[in-house]
Amino acid sequence: MENVKEPFARRELKIAVIGGGTGSFTLLSALKEHTSQIAALVNMADDGGSTGVLRDELGALPPGDVRQCLVALSSSPKVRDLFNYRFEEGSLKGHAFGNLFLTALEKMTGDFAAGVELASEVLGVKGVVEPITLSNVTLVMTGKDGEEVRGEFKIADQAFSGARPDFRLDPVATANPRALRAIETADIVVVAPGNLYGSLAPALIVPGVGDALRNTKAFKMYVCNLVTKPGQTDGFDVSDFADEIERLAGGRFLDAVLFNTETPSAELLEKYAKVGEKSVVYDRNKLHDAHYIAAGANLLAGSVWQGYNSADPIAASRTLIRHDSAAAASAIIELYDHVSSR
Repeated sequence: MENVKEPFARRELKIAVIGGGTGSFTLLSALKEHTSQIAALVNMADDGGSTGVLRDELGALPPGDVRQCLVALSSSPKVRDLFNYRFEEGSLKGHAFGNLFLTALEKMTGDFAAGVELASEVLGVKGVVEPITLSNVTLVMTGKDGEEVRGEFKIADQAFSGARPDFRLDPVATANPRALRAIETADIVVVAPGNLYGSLAPALIVPGVGDALRNTKAFKMYVCNLVTKPGQTDGFDVSDFADEIERLAGGRFLDAVLFNTETPSAELLEKYAKVGEKSVVYDRNKLHDAHYIAAGANLLAGSVWQGYNSADPIAASRTLIRHDSAAAASAIIELYDHVSSR
């Protein structure tokens, strides 16, 4: 019966993406082309730049990473541009319009989650964006000497070596039930690439998230970072990043790790070597012995990222080496299909 239209559409995959910031933005931007059933689960410890000012001055929950995920899943190009617009002068210099909009919605509704839902309607979001917690928390790092550093922005500038630091949220966070439900009911859960201790730790250490990751029947994978962070992940290879992801979540949960096999240009590597960033390498022998599937692919974007605005006070601290959105999303789906077909 050739050329006969199928009576039922293929069941859409349900995908939950954990993280925040540029890493989640990259994956979500392309995953929405594969399914409309997406849940972006966003860390809520950001306190730098525009977000930090809004938290300090208005007592708002951090809107920055939520904004990026909303924009990534939006179907309206003009509204996406509006939400990402940053003021370049005056008292609003450095603020993204979307951050101000989300803060206004929170103040108007008295409920950050309700504000995010309203923003989703305005942006025509495909899927949902869920804060991993609705508690107003601060990320706290305790080093091997017992000294504490408070705040994601300050922690980003800390250098440590040897024993890995411990992290907690103050006050103790309560997991967003809808975020936990997304993990429990997903077909695929993806831990996005991103700042290991700034974007990923604040999501993974929320009480209940680690247990949900271990208990869900979803296929759970981590898309590994492309570069190391000076003073924090120096010398890390792919397996080291995966080990830290699981340590932060309180134990093993990964079914697969997706990593890049392409080497950035020598010119770009030399540029980043000057500030201590190096391309993340992989050890085939170590990955072969891992408890998860290690899948390598060319995930590197063909050109460096040029998308930041000069008014963004923390843009300069972000690496310009980027995952290719379409390649990463396709690799995620192909890996899941391959495993599911066994």
